[in-house]
Amino acid sequence: MSCQLAILCLLTLLLPPLSRGAPMSPAERITQAYNLALSMQENMSTLLQTYLQAQGSPFSDPGFSAPELQLSSLPPADISFKTWNALDDGERLSRVQGAFLALTQHLQLVGDDQRDLNPDNPILLAQLRDARLRAQGMLGNVAAIMTALGLPNPRAEDTLGLVPFGASAFERKCRGYIVIREYGHWTDRAVRDLALFKAKYPS
Repeated sequence: MSCQLAILCLLTLLLPPLSRGAPMSPAERITQAYNLALSMQENMSTLLQTYLQAQGSPFSDPGFSAPELQLSSLPPADISFKTWNALDDGERLSRVQGAFLALTQHLQLVGDDQRDLNPDNPILLAQLRDARLRAQGMLGNVAAIMTALGLPNPRAEDTLGLVPFGASAFERKCRGYIVIREYGHWTDRAVRDLALFKAKYPS
């Protein structure tokens, strides 16, 4: 019961509130999403370290990093400054929305993997669940901003595609590492994107 209550409280903090009286302005929605992104950024290093320590060597080895590992089903957060700076509002928000839609689905998969690989690590499983809820919260907040700005919301899609359920334990550990790493990269980018929107649409 306490776990369900904690999830309900977290969702209340993350999801855009129901309209009561006057609707929230674009600036208010942007501020809400920006604050969520900052909160996600603060928790990111703890999540990554908890995940790596739980996987054993080589993931838990000091200084572990594997930037060459990628997933084709996850959009890359890296972008040149020139391209990033030239994005219009709709394209900028659509890319963030698409990324967090993909991350929400991938974090569900990682959580399922870790329940199998590390069933006796409740801290890791709770952190993965919270990360997925925060990604869902960001998804909802970005959709609310797009609506407030009169921008069309893209249709939700299945970004995972075919999942190799016969993947080895090591392959699933690698997959989880990539997802969590990219979750951090997209959180950093969301902070930067939303800071730009805060300046463009002040309260």
